[in-house]
Amino acid sequence: MLLLASASPARRSLLEQACIPHRVQVSGVDEEALHHADPGQLVQLLAQAKAEAVVAQLPAAQNAALEMDATETVKTSAVLGCDSVLSIDGDVFGKPVDADEACQRWRRMAGGWAELQTGHCLIRLGGGSQPGAPQTDSCNSRPPVLASAVQLATVTTRVKFAALNEAEIKAYVATGEPLRCAGGFALEGRGGLLVEQIDGCFSNVIGLSLPLLRRWLMRG
Repeated sequence: MLLLASASPARRSLLEQACIPHRVQVSGVDEEALHHADPGQLVQLLAQAKAEAVVAQLPAAQNAALEMDATETVKTSAVLGCDSVLSIDGDVFGKPVDADEACQRWRRMAGGWAELQTGHCLIRLGGGSQPGAPQTDSCNSRPPVLASAVQLATVTTRVKFAALNEAEIKAYVATGEPLRCAGGFALEGRGGLLVEQIDGCFSNVIGLSLPLLRRWLMRG
């Protein structure tokens, strides 16, 4: 079973829709403590930090077996960490801190293109290959702390937003949705009405790339 190191309802919904058995364990990582000038590197570092933090929380004596109820356990085969940011002309944005920041960002986003980048880290537990350097799809990486194998990748999707007037921007921000989402919009929610074009992986914009995860899980 996959253990998702994220509190994101959108990521969990993607796994549920794809019928990927999973459970959730929040990492508790302080995202503000990690920095990198390159957004692709930043989200990959954050994704790995989240996955490693959850691996460190698992009971080693049980070989990552999670208790489901009093009589049943299920073994976790891998931990998945993800993190997303939006970038516009090199400027990186996470979740808006308040409505004013969300409005300012949407004034910049409206009518233009942005890049949504999601870092992914899959840490396999027990058996398999011997510990060593991570298998990296893109960007540089840090050595794993506890794993039989670590896979890392950053997936980038370009997003074109609709041209909006001030009233439309304020109306969307007033829903509260932008404050809960990396980039200030939710493709799977009301924000989907404000996206005109997507160049790249659709699910990546929501929170994780299902095609990438499928390839990783098929490698066994």
